[in-house]
Amino acid sequence: MRFVDQVKIHIKAGDGGRGCMSFRREKFIPRGGPDGGDGGNGGDVYLHTDSSLTTLLDFRYNAHYKAGNGVHGMGKHMHGKGGESLTINLPPGTLIYNDETDELLVDLTEADQTHKLLDGGLGGRGNARFATSTNRAPRHAQPGIAGESLTLRLELKLIADVGLVGMPNAGKSTLIRAVSAARPKVADYPFTTLVPNLGVVRYAGFKSFVMADIPGLIEGASEGQGLGTRFLRHVERTDFFLHLVDLTTAHEDDYLRHFNMINAELEHHDATMLNKPQLVILTKNDITEVRELASTVTPMFEQLGYPVFCVSAVTGDGIKELVEEIGSRLDQLRSDDI
Repeated sequence: MRFVDQVKIHIKAGDGGRGCMSFRREKFIPRGGPDGGDGGNGGDVYLHTDSSLTTLLDFRYNAHYKAGNGVHGMGKHMHGKGGESLTINLPPGTLIYNDETDELLVDLTEADQTHKLLDGGLGGRGNARFATSTNRAPRHAQPGIAGESLTLRLELKLIADVGLVGMPNAGKSTLIRAVSAARPKVADYPFTTLVPNLGVVRYAGFKSFVMADIPGLIEGASEGQGLGTRFLRHVERTDFFLHLVDLTTAHEDDYLRHFNMINAELEHHDATMLNKPQLVILTKNDITEVRELASTVTPMFEQLGYPVFCVSAVTGDGIKELVEEIGSRLDQLRSDDI
């Protein structure tokens, strides 16, 4: 399935049906009087979040949505039926913008959340509504009112508890494969990951958290370099980051520089992202050279106040301890929120 996280759609609520102008004409009933019924109201437009959806792909192929129109009124005081309302299902984490004014209309962050976005047009009144003691044969009825319409820009921000960040080929996809059922592509070249991936990680027997993997970041990502500018927003909602450091792809002096560079890109994208806690993960610990370097590199990050974990997603070394630490931190954050 293709991952689509930005689309434009046009939506319209239903139009109200027009009122009827009619007079009762039956044998032996003189001066029957007006009997035109009202038109039905147009259907409303609702937005609903469906947790089974993870992409906006469907909207790429169908960009126009319209609720049902109200039925016109008829004679014999028969009112028109109301138009059928329209419910648009979206993945949780979708932001709804007015494309013309760039105004944020609603941020759908919870599963099974419903929001009424547009009202259908009111149905027109039939001529029976205008009969008075001085005007017993009104010869006019109201037209229905048109339903509201909008052009929307939908932007998806994935909702996850933990976000993976790091240089390309740092082992983010391999790690999420090791701790969850997610199966992103893994290969020995940079930018293997082209779209964000979500994985559900189990811990403490019955608890779970969601981990988000985004494409690797490079310098200038927040300004459009590489793939970062498009996907950085998918880790904005996370509680904290796992910052993966690959000790096989740089000289010893470059590890901290790369670490600071990625944090600078996070800050340029959204300054609040640096307020989130980070765990430093030294990956590929199954390689002898990495294990030897880890004892030297670990104090560098610990002196900066970052907890450090050495793991190998291939052999499973350190994975269980890392998952337990993440779960413990999330439990603490959730209890603090409560």
